[in-house]
Amino acid sequence: MSGRTAAFIGTVAAAMQPPPPCLPADAQVADAVAAMAEARVSSVLAIDHSGVAIGILTEQDIARRVAFRVPPETPLSAVMTAPVVGVRPTELLWRAVGRRRLKRLRHLAVLDEAGRPVGMLHRFETYAAASGRLLDTLEALAAEDTEEGFAATRAAQAGLARFLLEDGVLAADVIGIVSEINLDIHRRCVERALAARESPTPLPFTLLVMGSLGRGESFLFPDQDNGLILADRPDDRAAEVDAWFIPFAEDLNDRLAAAGFTLCRGGVMARNPLWRKTLGEWKAQFTLWTARRTPAALLFGDIAFDFRPAWGPAEPAAELRAHLSRALAERPAFLAALAAEDAKFAVGLSFWGGFSDDEEGPGTRTDLKLRGLMPLVSSVRLLALKEGVEETSTRARLAALAARGALAEADRGMLDSAFGLIVERLLRQQLDDLAAGRKAGNLVDTAALTKADRSTLRDALKAIASFQRATRAAFTGGLSG
Repeated sequence: MSGRTAAFIGTVAAAMQPPPPCLPADAQVADAVAAMAEARVSSVLAIDHSGVAIGILTEQDIARRVAFRVPPETPLSAVMTAPVVGVRPTELLWRAVGRRRLKRLRHLAVLDEAGRPVGMLHRFETYAAASGRLLDTLEALAAEDTEEGFAATRAAQAGLARFLLEDGVLAADVIGIVSEINLDIHRRCVERALAARESPTPLPFTLLVMGSLGRGESFLFPDQDNGLILADRPDDRAAEVDAWFIPFAEDLNDRLAAAGFTLCRGGVMARNPLWRKTLGEWKAQFTLWTARRTPAALLFGDIAFDFRPAWGPAEPAAELRAHLSRALAERPAFLAALAAEDAKFAVGLSFWGGFSDDEEGPGTRTDLKLRGLMPLVSSVRLLALKEGVEETSTRARLAALAARGALAEADRGMLDSAFGLIVERLLRQQLDDLAAGRKAGNLVDTAALTKADRSTLRDALKAIASFQRATRAAFTGGLSG
């Protein structure tokens, strides 16, 4: 990965410079200019008695407002820019770069939770992290925190994905970056939905994301798969809690839909009571699913068991993960039933080694998500659940399984490569679809690939099919051949 793409994988803390001189707001302008000259920096911050940043004075401000205009003893508060536009050190760097560019700022203060200065981002450093066309993409990605702005961010992801692929970033890393941006949008939608409520939340809660976003493997324009873990509460507060969370969850899902995450057709969303429960209720639900093994339980497990926290305290999600591991260990028949169900995801190769025709009408394109990615993802998930692996991404699960000796290192490498290849084919196909004015889909024109690329893809699908058969046999006792 080149330095130009570093803005998407780091935080502000990794790129910031030390904070500039900080002076009280009643300090004289002459002292501020002298402090800038002595420190050889282009700005100073004005702070209050608690050390909180309340204004900034830059070289441009001096040229526009101070030089030959006010006497040296003028207080800093009379010429500073206020309030200070700042970011947290934990902010993703791509958002900070985009925000600085959107607001046409040369300096971006880095502030702690209390608003005290801990660093500064200058234009030079942000340009070093991202330049040219990437900066334009960053600006689009860092649109304002409105539903329209979030939708613009989602729309800009296709341009980001194409840029990163052209820059040599592996497709598997690209979808990870896209997923992080999607998580950021989810968090901001939660904040906006909370701000819209007339009363504070009656209970702490955690937003869970599931499915592809839970694995950190989002392609372009995914739908919603989310839920809420509510803190446990007395039974006599159930009506009060529901009265608050029902409209909140509706609003949250609507905001995410406006941001480009379509409503889940299966109803796997926080607005559905099945996916909005207290921690105790979630545990009971998982126990019930593993005990009954109904078709609905198997379907929900395929989606829900990739959960991870996206907003709020992470501890409830970790406790739920530990409970799931215990429930599956006590009821291994559930994983056997899940293995049999997941075997329906047949790999997209014919008996003679050709690619499957999954396109209606005269076309012959292959659905590489259904016929390639899902057989691999579901088989890896099965092994990870059996071994109690906490990671949710496919690649991290493969690495964890190999580290535990549950998967040969050679197999891990082969499956990791197969995952990366299929992800690249799918992502490039979606970008080509969008460029041609079509809806981004999962049907890949394998006939348009070079002979060498078709051969490589065929080998990858064969490896996945072999792994899927072996996994199913390990859980169900069937033949692996």
